[in-house]
Parts: sequence; structure tokens; C-alpha cells
Amino acid sequence: MRAGAYSPNHIGNDAAIFNATADELRKRGYPVDILSEEKFLENGASSGIILNMCREQASIARLQKLEDEGSVVINSGYGIENCTRERMTRLLMANDIPYPDSVIVNTDESVGRLLEEAGFSSCWIKRGDFHAMHKEDVSYCRHIEEAQDMLQEYWLRGIKRAVINRHLEGDLIKFYGVSGQPFFYWFYPFDMGHSKYGYEAVNGKSQGIPFSEEYLREICQKASETLEVKIYGGDCIVAPDGSIRIIDFNDWPSFAPCRKEAAPYIAKCLIKTIKQAH
Repeated sequence: MRAGAYSPNHIGNDAAIFNATADELRKRGYPVDILSEEKFLENGASSGIILNMCREQASIARLQKLEDEGSVVINSGYGIENCTRERMTRLLMANDIPYPDSVIVNTDESVGRLLEEAGFSSCWIKRGDFHAMHKEDVSYCRHIEEAQDMLQEYWLRGIKRAVINRHLEGDLIKFYGVSGQPFFYWFYPFDMGHSKYGYEAVNGKSQGIPFSEEYLREICQKASETLEVKIYGGDCIVAPDGSIRIIDFNDWPSFAPCRKEAAPYIAKCLIKTIKQAH
């Protein structure tokens, strides 16, 4: 299970999808032992098949080692690491997956001229080194001066690297998917009152801009393969012209609005991977 520090405002939801998936595996005849992330770090895993929501850096390193030794690991420890912000940004942009214009910077540098030359005004600053653990790890800035001040705050907090994304106007959409399975779910989080940090209010109520759901699924599947994450979720912006850009991609989110529907497909994904491995 995921350590509580890495489930900000979603501890119950993260535990619920994990337990629901375990129940689906048990229904299909698979014995399941559930460990806390802390117990996993203390004692390791007794099985060569590991389904996990880990986020601790030490846990990720252990998962990668077990994977290298032949264990079936979902999500891959390498995939979890790929979802840290700087790695994710580099990988998505390098593989032509639609993503906001971005710059990656040290938090102790002056970025005013860089942002001006890139044509940025309002933007988002996100810690580059790891997953977001606090609201302050993702910050909306209305202008370049505010961005410079926020970057200084990151430096004072000990965060050395940051990703700065251009702010995109349009409809904010949240999505969930399972690679290799027919399950895919999307919705407008602001309209449904779904929020982790309240940032959905920046883009506000959706306009219902028409877009291609098939294309959304296609780019999410490509991102899943690129980042090596089978169980995923994230956010995207649909621009007024209907184009779509992924702005965030996460390894195993809470699936809160579609948990009942998602759990069987997560179980099927693991079973399919086990059969392929053996």
C-alpha cells in the first residue's frame, strides 16, 4: 500500500482502490497478502508478483531491484520513477506526446529573461525531483515576477529543480486508464467538485469544448507505454480549438469516481502480465 505521506487528501481513496483490486484477485483464486509500504521496506515481499502503489524513494529502489531479478512488478519501479516531474516532462516531450511548452530550471537561478524569451506569462511551477506531497509542490503563477518569487520559495524549501509549464486555457479533464484493457474514464473535475488541492478553479467550469475521446485515449496509451506505467491517471487541457495536451500523468491514482468499474480491469492487467511473464 502507499504510505500516507504520499496520499495527500486521498489516503482513504488510495486504500479503497488497492483493497478493491486485491478483492478482485482473490475472487479469481489468487491469494493476496497486503503490506504497508513501511512493512515492505522492513521485510521485503514474500512473492515474486508485486502489485504496488509505492512512492518512497527507498521502496522504488527495492522494486527496481526485484524487477531486475525477475519479479513481476506493477507498476514498475522504473515507471514510478518516470512519473517524477522532470523525468516525465523530458520523456513526454522527447516522444512527441502533446504537453505544455516547458522549461526545466534550477530553483536558485533567475528565470525572468528565460520565461520572457519563451513567451510565458501565467505559468505553473512544479517540483522537479519527486512526486507532489504538499499543495505548495505545484504552484500557479499569474506573471513572471510571481514565478521568480515562487521559485525562490522552492529553493528555500530545499527543492533544487523545478519544471515550469506554460498555463493553458481551456477545459480541464481528469482521466484514468489501465494499459492493455478496455477501461478508460474521464470527467470534468471542477464540475464534479473533485479536487486534491483546489487548483481546478484556475481553469474553472468546463465549456464542454468538443474533442476526440479516441485521440485522448490514444495519447494516454502512448504516455503509459513511454513512462512504463500500466495503471495510470492524470490531467489534460482541451483547448478552444479541440486540441489536447496532457499536463500531468500519475502512477496509480485513486480512481475515486470510478473505483468499482476500474478494480476488475486492474486485476485483469496483473493477471495478463503474470501469464506473459510465465
